[in-house]
Amino acid sequence: MTRFLIALQFLSRIHLAKQTVWTNEAFGGSLCYFPLVGTVIGAILCLLWWFFSFAFSGLYLAVCIVAAWFLLTGGLHADGFMDTADGLFSGRSRERMLEILKDSRVGANGVMAFFLLAILKICFLANVNGPLAYVVLLGVPAAARYGTLISVLEFPYAREEGLGKAFARYAPAHTLFWGFLAALVPVLAGTWYYLILLGAAMLTSLAANTYITRHLGGVTGDTYGAVTELTELVLLGMSASLHGIL
Repeated sequence: MTRFLIALQFLSRIHLAKQTVWTNEAFGGSLCYFPLVGTVIGAILCLLWWFFSFAFSGLYLAVCIVAAWFLLTGGLHADGFMDTADGLFSGRSRERMLEILKDSRVGANGVMAFFLLAILKICFLANVNGPLAYVVLLGVPAAARYGTLISVLEFPYAREEGLGKAFARYAPAHTLFWGFLAALVPVLAGTWYYLILLGAAMLTSLAANTYITRHLGGVTGDTYGAVTELTELVLLGMSASLHGIL
């Protein structure tokens, strides 16, 4: 239970425990619960979709949900997305890119990247209607956070030390397997489409992390967040394009 609470507190603004200092071993042990935290976030988004749908529809409803989505995660992944955009698209050397990623300031590339991310998420979600919306909102956060496990465990860390490296170093044996089982919880909602989302999340994470590793020599905590956001965007876009035939 403690490891789940660590994952919940790290990945969202939902703080059920008063403790604020955790050991590296505790952080590593929480990794397999990331998809389950995604399911919790998704369940909250489903409730908010139901609640706001009494007053809004279409684009307005999508704006409310995407805003709540960013608030629930505390902008953690969005911050990594902006920093990664600043670094990767700076046109500098690998070493300079990594320095830019560590810089807390956001540059022009990061601002533009976040603007496009938010706008596209809103537009894609606005085109997902009916019962499919609940499946997507429940499943996308969980599937994307299984993609995070792939980022952490299957790709080298670009720096000597860092919180992201602690996750990989202290992760329990077979974390990918246990995380995959946790990622299957949304299947209980009774739809096969979630399995497509999960498969697409895995492929997106592999492709994005391969690209990042080629340019940075590895991954970082910021790129973990960037890949999570990118994966959610891809899954929303896929769902928007398929909503008419599902």
